[in-house]
Formats: sequence, structure tokens, C-alpha cells
Amino acid sequence: MVNRLINCTKSEILKMNATQLKEAILASEGRVIMSQHHVKLNTGLIDGVTNAEIQAAFGADMVMLNGFDMADEKANIGLREVNHGNIAEKPYSLRQVKEWAGVPIGIYFECPSPNAKVAGERYVEAKEGRIASKTNFMKAAEMGADFIVLGGNPSAGTTFEKIIEATRLAKETLGDQVMICAGKWEDGTIEKVLGDPLSKRPAIDVIKDLIDAGADVITLPAPGSRSGITVEHIRKCVEFVHSYKPGTLALTFLNSSVEGADVETIRLIALMMKQTGADIHAIGDGGYAGTPLPENVYQLAISIKGRRHTIKRMAGRSR
Repeated sequence: MVNRLINCTKSEILKMNATQLKEAILASEGRVIMSQHHVKLNTGLIDGVTNAEIQAAFGADMVMLNGFDMADEKANIGLREVNHGNIAEKPYSLRQVKEWAGVPIGIYFECPSPNAKVAGERYVEAKEGRIASKTNFMKAAEMGADFIVLGGNPSAGTTFEKIIEATRLAKETLGDQVMICAGKWEDGTIEKVLGDPLSKRPAIDVIKDLIDAGADVITLPAPGSRSGITVEHIRKCVEFVHSYKPGTLALTFLNSSVEGADVETIRLIALMMKQTGADIHAIGDGGYAGTPLPENVYQLAISIKGRRHTIKRMAGRSR
């Protein structure tokens, strides 16, 4: 029997496999916080530490790396040492960052459609090291990633079918080595986000296909942060996730740059996120220097799991 993730110390987390991580999240009863670190936007918020460490220090139980380039790790400037303005040539390894942060670390992979139209023009940017592929999935496992997230950044031309296809490939490639998260909480330029009632394809049908393809976690937009999305919309999706295949997890994602708002806004959205019944509550990287504001990570943690568990994460990540 694994401990709840919100109670786990670093030494316990470093020993976990993907199955145990999933069980630890489920056992946390909807109080797990995930934060997002965009590793290509900046060298970091504070010199001498990575954004991932800062996020964990302010209450995040998991950290997802966005923009991580598997083919060119030197491009991941947010994971490189900076001294007196000079950026080190060699990036930190994912295992090293995980050791320092003391929480599970995952990688975000984009699932672009080559025929997608974005703002009337064909989307052409699909960097090899950032897209969902067998090669990148295998590299992620070798690097020590605890989970992967399949979706698409804004204007990436992401479609439901591409995410479902990528989920199936990830499951075939990784099996149960790495926890697989999949869904669509952003990039609503081609198709609406998952859970939007105006979507041409019902959310329940998409979720069913994602779970059948092998998704361990279904990622959804947070009510209050994505235009037109309400608690009722996402609550129905979460209910289906939990009932269609018991043990499958649901995640709500606070993004759309609202993660850069004031703490009162974060508090209000956090309470709506909790009402959806999701197992994981995530916050995006649209703050400063590739990270949400530390005080907003802290507020999300306080609102979702209270001071006791937030402080436990802040202190227990060093044990």
C-alpha cells in the first residue's frame, strides 16, 4: 500500500514507479498540485535554482516541463546553470532536477496536425524534439521521467485525433513504465478544448477513446480560466473518467495566462477546480520567466489541500 502523494517525502517519491505514483495520487483524494515549468522561455525566475525547485518549494506535488527539447537539450535553458550572466553549456539532467525538486517530474509533448490551419495559415512549426513520437517517448523513459503529458501548446494545431493517436503510441511504447496523461485543455484554435459544449465531437466520446488508447490521466481545462468552461461542464467529464474505467485519474488545468493573475483569482478558480472532482489540479507557466508566480502556486496549494499538506510538501521535499 503506497502512501498518499501529498504526504510522501522525497526519498519515498524517488523510489516510486508509474503504477505506485498513480495509486499515490488516487489516494490523495483530489488534493494533488501540479505546476508547469517552460524550460525555453528563460533561464529561470531566480538565479542559482530552477523553476521546478521553486514550484515544489511553494507547494507543488508534481512538476511538468513544457517546451522540453529531447533532440537539443542545450535549448532547454531553464535547466542550465547561470553564473554572472553566463549560461553553462551542459544542461542539468532530468534526474538531477528531480533530486533537487523532490517531486515527480514529467514532460509535455505536442501532438500537432500537419494539415491544421492556424489563423488562416498553415502551422509549420513542429520541432522534432518536442512532438509525440516513439523515439521521444523512449528517451523520456530513459531520462527518468515519471509521467508524460500529451496535448498541444496554443496555435500548435492540435486535434483530438492526433492526441488519441499519440496516446495509443505512448502506451504501445512505454507500457506501464511511465504514467500517461492526455487531453486538451488549450489550443482551441482548431478544435474546441475538451469539455467545451460547442465542440463538434462530444467530450465523453473523446475521453472514452483516450482511455481505451491507454491514458492513465485525462487532462481538462479548469473552469474559470478557459473561456466558456464551467464547473458543470468539467464535472460531467470527471464523473465519466472515474466511472468508465475506475482508477483512471482526471486533471484540471488552470492556464490561459490566468496563472499570472492575482492570488484572489487563483483562490476562486481553485475552489471551482475542486468542485469538479478532479484528482490533480495543475497551474500553467504563464507568469514570469517560464513559471507561474510562486505565490500563485502557493495559493492553489493552500486552497486545494490546506496549510498542513502544503507546508508538509514545502518541508518534506528535503527528506
